[in-house]
Amino acid sequence: MHDEPRRHSPAAERNRGPILTQLQRLLGRSGTLLEIASGSGQHAAHCAAALPGWQWQPSEGDGPSLRSIAAWCAGLPNVRPPLWLDVTAAEWPGAPCAVDAMFCANLLHIAPWAACAGLMAGSARHLRASGLLVVYGPFIVDGLPTAPSNLAFDADLRSRDPAWGLRRLDDVRALAGQAGLRLSESIEMPANNLCVIFEAAAGRHSNPGH
Repeated sequence: MHDEPRRHSPAAERNRGPILTQLQRLLGRSGTLLEIASGSGQHAAHCAAALPGWQWQPSEGDGPSLRSIAAWCAGLPNVRPPLWLDVTAAEWPGAPCAVDAMFCANLLHIAPWAACAGLMAGSARHLRASGLLVVYGPFIVDGLPTAPSNLAFDADLRSRDPAWGLRRLDDVRALAGQAGLRLSESIEMPANNLCVIFEAAAGRHSNPGH
């Protein structure tokens, strides 16, 4: 039986279009983008194909997913080989030293809180001055009602792992601020998700150790 390396995420299939629309609006004509937690690779394949001026570096902390990412992105000249990356690590060996943008979809709610801290600290190390971190997924927003489907999703996640669950946007913003990132925009997306944009401080020096 043929071993199909490509994994398939129905959620990625549904949300890749709206995510691409936001990336096309936010990003310039060219640059380097580091994707954190690339999952199946469907986002990388779809978005990189539509953003030919961008060098796309996918990454993933789940070893078997690296094969799926490589298979989805095969033949795309602007996608680099997928990188194994532990978002919570103090350093990200192999990651580009200074990138213009970072993208992370559907990670924070299915990972311990340390993953959020790692994402913000890593963004501070690797983003160029005024570079963007684009985070997609469901959040709890203080002062706004949480959709019943998101409440049920949160309960299901916590039943599977107490360290998981939807994150309060204010808590994420506070961690970002500690790392020197400013929340610049929060866009409502389909299926009760948000696209949250953080900006690295202007005039800062990215990753001086590289």
